[in-house]
Amino acid sequence: MNKNISFTELQSNIDEFRDKRDKLNQKTKDYITKLQEIESEINVTIDKANLRKKKRNYWNQKVSKLKDKKIEYKDMLNNFFDEKRDLQKNHDSKGEFSSIRQLENKIENLERTIETENLEIAEENQIIDKISELAQEKQRMLEQQNSSELIKKEKQIEIVKINLNKIYEQLDKWSNKSQINHKKMLDLYDKVNELREEKRKVEEELIENKKKADEYHESFLNAIKKRRKMNRGRPSQSRDRRGSRPQYRRRSSKKNAMLEKIKKDKLQTALEKQKAGKKLNLFEARLILEQSESD
Repeated sequence: MNKNISFTELQSNIDEFRDKRDKLNQKTKDYITKLQEIESEINVTIDKANLRKKKRNYWNQKVSKLKDKKIEYKDMLNNFFDEKRDLQKNHDSKGEFSSIRQLENKIENLERTIETENLEIAEENQIIDKISELAQEKQRMLEQQNSSELIKKEKQIEIVKINLNKIYEQLDKWSNKSQINHKKMLDLYDKVNELREEKRKVEEELIENKKKADEYHESFLNAIKKRRKMNRGRPSQSRDRRGSRPQYRRRSSKKNAMLEKIKKDKLQTALEKQKAGKKLNLFEARLILEQSESD
């Protein structure tokens, strides 16, 4: 500052330094408020993501257990098919099932005759009577086999198939629920990363802003000292001495503590990145440089 500056110019500088300092201090408060809002949103988003993760894991566990059940039923079905084939070989050797198949073929041929040929009513009635006789014979043979092991095995196979279909439907439904929750979880974690990046930028802006505010405050204090020298002995100067620096320090002590913590954390992150050989941004490089100069 020019040593030959006039009192009026000095007072103008004091007012300018104070106004700029106060505006920057207000921006500091706004940055801190913004950081608190971002931190709160990060915590809420993490809670939501963790809840989605918990739901995804719940459905994954149910899917895993149901897959084990599916394997159990498929093994059971394969065993029943093997047993059925053995029973069929035994019955086929006796000619029972071949007889039923022959009856079914005869019935189909007679029905096709009625559909395709131009028959007299008497001829058609005779064929219908024959179909009825064959159907009764088939039913009689089936009833004889109704209590056989093969019929029981067919029923067992049908029951297992029904249960397997239900399992497949349930697997599809539960897998979809798991995938939906997994996607929402990933989206929320992406949002957390975006918020953390936004927080990082705000923290850097806060530190830069506070640094400028401190510079203007220091200029303000120096100008006050110079004014005191120019007006030594005036009562008003003692009020300045009592009021300016201590009051400002009391107001900013809490903010300074928070800023120092942020700065310390960012320096630690920068040092870890440097140690790991990762690329530093300009802000991180400057923090390390400032620390080296102060050591």
